[in-house]
Amino acid sequence: MSQPREIVPGATYMITRRVLRRHLLFRPDAAITQLLVYTLAVSTRRFGIQVHALCAMSTHLHLIVTDTNGVLPRFLHFFHRIVALGTKVLRTWEGPVWDHEATSVVRLLTRAAVVEKIAYVLANPVAAGLVRHAHQWPGATVGVDELGRGVLRAARPSAYLDPENPQWPEEATLPLALPPVIEQDSAEGFRQQVATELDRQEAQAHAEMQRQRHHFLGADQASKISPYERATSLEALRKRNPTFAVGRGQGDAWRIAAVAVRAFRASYRAALERWRAGVRSVVFPAGTWWMRALHGASVTDVVLEV
Repeated sequence: MSQPREIVPGATYMITRRVLRRHLLFRPDAAITQLLVYTLAVSTRRFGIQVHALCAMSTHLHLIVTDTNGVLPRFLHFFHRIVALGTKVLRTWEGPVWDHEATSVVRLLTRAAVVEKIAYVLANPVAAGLVRHAHQWPGATVGVDELGRGVLRAARPSAYLDPENPQWPEEATLPLALPPVIEQDSAEGFRQQVATELDRQEAQAHAEMQRQRHHFLGADQASKISPYERATSLEALRKRNPTFAVGRGQGDAWRIAAVAVRAFRASYRAALERWRAGVRSVVFPAGTWWMRALHGASVTDVVLEV
């Protein structure tokens, strides 16, 4: 049984979803980039999600977002469904698009975590040995200078989406918002922090490529590879899928967050046990999503701060 997840309005997350069996269905070409940007723009507007950064790799998708209204599961269901259906049409693909593993959702609790994870997302194509520098990636992504002020635009894709349906406008815009932990007057400092961390992660990737005597594939080749092939690089199995991140050197913040997560899970399980015993008046802890949305269970308004 999966662990219960706390869904809190205003929380910032790093979200990762992988393509089935590491097929290259999101190969960075104009059609797939248009689909991803357009669908993300429409989906985030529909559910009040703020986007801070993104990077669409050939085999998976990274997002850094803030769930303003506490509706993250609904957003993910809608967004992933439309992306999958559009991809099936674009690639003439039969069967599932997404991997069977659950979406990775990591709550970012500190400024340090936000900086590190945004840099991680942007550095992904470099770490994968595809391009030497993040800005060279030809797929859907953002540059450091765009953080908190850029706007992505995409026309409605012809694949799958009905032009007569008003929920699919002719063009969709996706503004890149500053994360809530970043004040407007410190935006430039924040972008500089991300740039510094990105440089560090790129240097690590360069050193690793040199150690293994590998060469970067290059943007042109990455755009031409067949989307029906599968990634062949080694990937560690059963890696930890964390619930939250606080950044390097944030030991105190990590301990506080870990205590809060354990307290939420213990409270949730106790309430669920009583519910299963037939006590419908039981109150679940703040942040409970599934029991409230599916069964109408009562949820307290008192949020445990982390």
